[in-house]
Amino acid sequence: MTDTFRALLTGAAMFTAGAAGAAECIAPANPGGGWDFTCRQIGKIMYDIGAVEQPVQVTNMAGAGGGLAFQTVVNERNEDEDLMVAASVATVTRLAQNAYGGSTSDQVRFVGAIGADPGVIVVAADSPFQSLTDMLDAIEADPSSVSFAGGSAAGGFDHLKVLQLAQAHGVEDLRSIKYIGVDGGADAITQTIGGFTDGMTGDMSEIVGFIESGEVRALAVLSDERIEGFDIPTAIEQGVDMTGVNWRGLYVPGGISDERFAEWADKLRAVAESEEWQQAMVNNGLAPFTSVGDEFQSFVDESIESQAELSREIGIIQ
Repeated sequence: MTDTFRALLTGAAMFTAGAAGAAECIAPANPGGGWDFTCRQIGKIMYDIGAVEQPVQVTNMAGAGGGLAFQTVVNERNEDEDLMVAASVATVTRLAQNAYGGSTSDQVRFVGAIGADPGVIVVAADSPFQSLTDMLDAIEADPSSVSFAGGSAAGGFDHLKVLQLAQAHGVEDLRSIKYIGVDGGADAITQTIGGFTDGMTGDMSEIVGFIESGEVRALAVLSDERIEGFDIPTAIEQGVDMTGVNWRGLYVPGGISDERFAEWADKLRAVAESEEWQQAMVNNGLAPFTSVGDEFQSFVDESIESQAELSREIGIIQ
């Protein structure tokens, strides 16, 4: 109840809340993170291109690494045809780990993803770490000496990125690496800028403003190649063979009609094909990735299986 009440107080609407029947997008984190970005960008463009008649209301509902929003949709808004929820690899990871209190992916319907958000490792501007290998060497020498903050819960996708990087660098004691899960990428960066953690693990769209302000430095981007417009080296070119790319998409309540689901898929596809979204991807360092409708649901099901296997491999679940 406390988290829900707080979400109502801090939930930010993109525009003035619309009348009854206006579309709503729940961002399962505080303002400033990747899920918040998804709702605000997709919702704005839907309205700008005429896919929806009224401005999309954005509600921030942080809690349990996306679990509060997921269970709210399943238990209270299962047939709400005007509701969409921001989703990503982090959502799939938590479902794969049974971290949403027994909730399962088939209780909602995954509409699609229309952008790939490369993972990043970020430090404060005055950090002694000058490269990813500097940081990983310190972790190899003493796994508990370097701490990270991320916008997903412990065991979530942001946490897994750190563990996979350490594993690829030859670190064996993965469980001693310190990680703090907070409610969104902006909160994670604040922890790092404030000196509470040594690094932030998140996604490209979450750090653009902080890079431009000079508050942080990005040690690595976890994509195959550097992101155009951003002078950030990849982990691969620093000798660490690891990539971590986070798709950005939506799910809707499981109880809505097939017809309404198809309408949501069409609206999301229209956003993906718009000039506005192409520019948003450039501005925020996103890579092209479009999968919408039934094919995306199959992709999510396969991803949950692979994430569960990875989580067992590194000891997150049994």
